[in-house]
Amino acid sequence: MSSSTSLIPAVRPPGAARSSRRGAWLAPYGFVGPTLLFIAVLAVVPIGMVIGYSLFDNVITTPDSAFVGLANYVAVITDPAFLGALGNTAWFIGLSTLVHLVLGLAFAMLLNTKMFSPVTKAVFRVIYVLPWLFTIAVIAVVWRLILDPYGVANAVMSALGIGMHGTQWLADPSTALGAITFINVWSGYPFFMISLLAALQGVPESLFEAARVDGANWGQRFRYVILPQLRPVLVSMAVLDLIWTSQQFALIWMTTGGGPLGATEMLSTYTYKQAFSNYDFSAAAASAVIVLLLTMVLAAFYVRSQTRRA
Repeated sequence: MSSSTSLIPAVRPPGAARSSRRGAWLAPYGFVGPTLLFIAVLAVVPIGMVIGYSLFDNVITTPDSAFVGLANYVAVITDPAFLGALGNTAWFIGLSTLVHLVLGLAFAMLLNTKMFSPVTKAVFRVIYVLPWLFTIAVIAVVWRLILDPYGVANAVMSALGIGMHGTQWLADPSTALGAITFINVWSGYPFFMISLLAALQGVPESLFEAARVDGANWGQRFRYVILPQLRPVLVSMAVLDLIWTSQQFALIWMTTGGGPLGATEMLSTYTYKQAFSNYDFSAAAASAVIVLLLTMVLAAFYVRSQTRRA
């Protein structure tokens, strides 16, 4: 009797199946819920507030702000200072990204070669990565001292006969933008060197052996073996560097402050000055939204490149 009773399946309550299905459906949202809340508080809400500020006039500074629509955007886009900052930013991020990739790849290939011993390569690896270890504040102070009219740079160039003592690299409109671009390149290339070195070490040695058997010289091996293998990494890093460099603020502010005469004015410093120098938070919000849209275009290229790579 007891054995026959144990064979009878247990009867579940009518709502148990529905509760189980509902729990299984809600479980994924429970896991991602804290992250979504975190993103909403730190990203979605602030961006929405900035977009709202850009559509009103006299925000934050006065209690009675009037809705002006796209007037702030028109004022910002037609501002010669904004157009100058846009051109400087394009020049700054374009040249920085290009030189970052070239220098990073050159040093990565140098550290990946078999011409040097492991100890020699380790020493050079430490030397090459040093600029990446300093904070932006330290980099700005050090290079302001080096590029001072009576600093190390002018002294060395005068001794070599290729420069004039007393050159004001950061105070001359003709040299300031090139100077901060050089500083940005110097401080950022180690990241590309390390990333490309890791990618180079992942290239199969069999490809190089096959190229040597076919009689390919160094240039042909670089063009037909190294570059195709590194192309996904190069594209991803180039897009990321464009995004990161477009948001560079601390280095420019601590070296030139956007001067002299707007020669190094960037979109980041322009937005900052509109908000905290001119106290025109509406124009600053409109400028910030424009920068956000430009950055989203670059982010879309990055996501597309990652999707293709996957």
